[in-house]
Amino acid sequence: MSLALSDPRGVQETGFLDTPGIALGVAVSGNLALVADEEEGLRLIDISDPSEPREVGFFDTPGLAYDVVVSGNLALVADYYYGLQVIDISDPRSPTRVGSFRTRRIFAFDVALVGNLALVADGFAGLRVVDVSDPTRPQQVGFVPTQDLARGVAAAGTLALVADFDAGLRVIDIAAPRGPQEVGFLDTPGFAFAVAVAGSLALVADFHRGLRVIDISTPSRPVEVGFIDTPGYAVGVEVFGNLALVADGFEGLRLIDISVPTRPRDAGFIDRPGFAFDAATSNSYALVVTGFTGLSVVDIARAGIAFE
Repeated sequence: MSLALSDPRGVQETGFLDTPGIALGVAVSGNLALVADEEEGLRLIDISDPSEPREVGFFDTPGLAYDVVVSGNLALVADYYYGLQVIDISDPRSPTRVGSFRTRRIFAFDVALVGNLALVADGFAGLRVVDVSDPTRPQQVGFVPTQDLARGVAAAGTLALVADFDAGLRVIDIAAPRGPQEVGFLDTPGFAFAVAVAGSLALVADFHRGLRVIDISTPSRPVEVGFIDTPGYAVGVEVFGNLALVADGFEGLRLIDISVPTRPRDAGFIDRPGFAFDAATSNSYALVVTGFTGLSVVDIARAGIAFE
């Protein structure tokens, strides 16, 4: 699927749901949106009708739910000082915990999946590699310290990309999960909060310095090839075809056309009350979590995106 942009002005919110906590992270599984809702745990929201999202179930995790990823019938929640929580969502009305991983000094901010490995961004500790092949007994198999605060993580084949706050982007080889090693880095000009992957590009949400587009085709020498200085605080990023969806804090969701990586450009935006922390996509909709104001469902097909 390729995306062609024409009129970038028609981004529209179609529905929203005010969750009970502080909505920090979001993932999608079919017609379900899974929201990491800080003190209120994991919320499961039916988005089959985008105009009326409704909560169908929840699991109150023991810590602070910061992020979530989905693998089949399992949701993996980065639960801050309670580490990684593994939740069975096969019955969305009654999710149950089946396993967890926690160390004495873990502060799980973000989680990504590659095969049976969960990559956990563990704050000032660094990156933890956790084997979840047995969901009832997640086990750490590898660890590598990073230079600052491991705030975000994404997987790119046998690489883990860590958004390391004031230390920029760290590139870590996880081909041998028991011995992960940093192989390259790029110190971005802002504070690297989140990272997403588009082919051989890493897209870094760099707080007050917008979106940085970084070529990682040579992992030992990542190179910035383009950037766009968004108006807010870029703290989250998701890839959708040739679009980067940037959660831009008080400036809402920004759609950035990255079809020419050296010249990323604005392709639309939507602002709403709250602070945009994260985004995910479902068909032609973007799901945006905005802290105290919950989940917003945004029709990005109306931004002039034509499916080819």
